[in-house]
Amino acid sequence: MVSANTESINMPTLPVGLGWVAASAIHAGHTVRFVDLMVESDPLKALASIVDEFRPEAIGISIRNIDDQSSRNPGFLLENARQIVSVCKERCSAPVVLGGAGYSIFPKSALVYLGADMGIQGEGETAFLTLLDCLSGSGDVRDVPGLFLPDAGCRTPRTYMRELDTLPPPDPRLFHLKALENPAYFLPVQTRRGCPLKCSYCSTAAIEGGSIRKLSIPKVVSHLLEWKANGAHQVFFVDNIFNLPPGYAETLCREMILARCNLKWRCILYPGNVPESLVKKMAEAGCTDVSLGFESGDNRMLHTMNKRFKIEDIRYTAGILADHGIRCMGFLLLGGPGETRETVLQSLAFAESLNLDTIRVTAGIRIYPYTELARTALQEGVISPSDTLLKPRFYMADKLGDWLYATLETYKSAHPNWIF
Repeated sequence: MVSANTESINMPTLPVGLGWVAASAIHAGHTVRFVDLMVESDPLKALASIVDEFRPEAIGISIRNIDDQSSRNPGFLLENARQIVSVCKERCSAPVVLGGAGYSIFPKSALVYLGADMGIQGEGETAFLTLLDCLSGSGDVRDVPGLFLPDAGCRTPRTYMRELDTLPPPDPRLFHLKALENPAYFLPVQTRRGCPLKCSYCSTAAIEGGSIRKLSIPKVVSHLLEWKANGAHQVFFVDNIFNLPPGYAETLCREMILARCNLKWRCILYPGNVPESLVKKMAEAGCTDVSLGFESGDNRMLHTMNKRFKIEDIRYTAGILADHGIRCMGFLLLGGPGETRETVLQSLAFAESLNLDTIRVTAGIRIYPYTELARTALQEGVISPSDTLLKPRFYMADKLGDWLYATLETYKSAHPNWIF
């Protein structure tokens, strides 16, 4: 099982998502060799050596990043993954199976581009085990939920696990734990899967579905304590929204305090529905940083993006985070449908007024399949019906691009804590 990611976009990370799939395979009696190419000085050479030594009967490759989401000079990142697939196919005849968050957004086009034998969209803990059984002669691979084949597509729709507690957690010893000594590393921990909010541009539903499914809080705390015993001191709760559903996050914080986890951690907050009681508990439980994805400082644009909060909610949430000593990174996503020079300037002025620790500004919005933004782009002729969107395409409101880029250039020198 190979984590193909070698990029440290935003921050380097351990491939814990692949670790959950590996744990299920090990629990089912399979012998697994777990490979994190991020830690290899020569990833392709290391992979070739491991394949030669291990002689696998199946190879699972996790794809995390498709591109760097930069609209002006987009960097396409799948060429590296294509070389990884090629090395595997050159060294042995085992079927190469794709998976992971990045792959799940583009299950057809990524499979064809990368040249793998098949791919699983969405959760792999049970689907991959079913596939392994089929490959050993116990069924037809086309019956595996969410499995895509290059020529046949997907015959059996994907399924979503309702009871996440039934999954065995990954053993920390699968990973290169020495990486956790690097202060740039945060251990990714996911306590919930799925998001029902349907922001106009978001790809989460394609990856995890639209219904929230939760690990029990005792299991999360036990997981955290095990990782702490193995050297983890910084955690990033990678849940798409830490404060949804209401009450779960506050209970988790309370139990982390009672268990004396004593970890530094960060999370992603939705600016609406953030009670001060939650922020207080977050600070007490060790939260040091929050990503606050408000995306715009104009209520008209928030409505267009299908956000369920207003700028007053953003200001309130930013204020209580500051009151409790939690650092905050805000996000602006400029150039979407309906954006004008007026709304851009309104957003920039609003972001300035919040006095956040950091602001990340993105010009142009990456278009992902099956989103409202993709439908809008198709209707307006920005993309064509045949465009797979695997190669990065961006939405930029009409006649806004050159002015927007020039405007952001003027902000750079005056805003050293902003990231453009």
